[in-house]
Amino acid sequence: MRVIGLMSGTSYDAIDAAAADLQAEGDTLHLTPLGLTGHAYDERLREELTAALPPASTTLETVCRLDTRIGQAFAEAAARADRELCAGRADLVASHGQTVFHWVRGGRAHGSLQIGQPSWIAERTGLPVVSDFRSRDIAAGGQGAPLVSTVDVMWLRGRPGRPVALNLGGIANITVTGGGRAPAAYDTGPANALIDAAVRHLTDGRRSADTDGVMAARGTVHRPLLERLLADPYYARPAPKTTGKERFHLPYLLAALSGPERARPGGDDVVATVTALTAHTVADAVRSCAGTEVIASGGGTRNPTLMTMLRAALAGVPLRTSGESGLPPAAKEAYAFAVLGFLSVHGLTATVPACTGARHASILGSLTPGAGPLRLPPPGDGGMPTRLRVRAPHRA
Repeated sequence: MRVIGLMSGTSYDAIDAAAADLQAEGDTLHLTPLGLTGHAYDERLREELTAALPPASTTLETVCRLDTRIGQAFAEAAARADRELCAGRADLVASHGQTVFHWVRGGRAHGSLQIGQPSWIAERTGLPVVSDFRSRDIAAGGQGAPLVSTVDVMWLRGRPGRPVALNLGGIANITVTGGGRAPAAYDTGPANALIDAAVRHLTDGRRSADTDGVMAARGTVHRPLLERLLADPYYARPAPKTTGKERFHLPYLLAALSGPERARPGGDDVVATVTALTAHTVADAVRSCAGTEVIASGGGTRNPTLMTMLRAALAGVPLRTSGESGLPPAAKEAYAFAVLGFLSVHGLTATVPACTGARHASILGSLTPGAGPLRLPPPGDGGMPTRLRVRAPHRA
């Protein structure tokens, strides 16, 4: 089956569309990458989305408008991926959508809202669409995240020691497995969320990210600020746990910087400090689960200053990127949702309860039919695949 996975993370700058050939053979799911395309949100849409996200207030009119416009953007990204990567022969689209709120209270997830109306994707491409992946796991008592842990557990199986898959998006999350212990997965805290918020604030919106880690490299870590940030009780909570920009946003950072008795660090020093926060909290999480190697993906891998800080904080635990194992770091999450969509339409569970905290594994998602009659493949006879193998990409 040829599946297009669509993903836009908590940095909400662009939609990643990754296409894959997926084939189940016994207990192994084989993934052949077909490529990745990026579809940037237009600036006006991104500004409207930014203005509607917590801690700001919004209206149902705005939510409706964003749901439509983001759905149309996802539809265009899917159509382009089908045309350019699949020669018009895709079978399915798996759309994560755009997270706008993840409702966590008292350490428990109560709901999660991803917008980007899938009907626009189905109408534009004629393909069936699996969407709304997180709600079913939450209904089963889970955190609804990190859902990529299902793919990570399959992908890491057989590696020596206790390997850790790390995603550095707006929020950082890890999956750890092996070593004769149950797998675990959770959000470790902010990855790029506070870095991006600081850069936008310090540059009056002229820049939205610390490209190439330049500002952090110029700055010096401000120890008092770092200690205040590390004192957040989230880091001490037991897993499974999830968080998002509902917690780690610009007002959160400004509150840590406020107070007449506190010396204010310079702009580059602020960026260096929140970059160090990501490195420290990820490394602490890796140590707490006795990780023996870290395989990183996500936009944060393109920040050399963050990667240098993380390598130092890991203190000898090897750090590499997912590209060394065949999954480009920028595309890994989109490929992961392609896998989750494949599992869903085959009637296979797509969660690991030990990772999300759910009472049981669930078949995920809601299905929107395409242009023709809806014909689901027969259920997977061999049950849930336990291994994921990445094959070499097709050559023209």
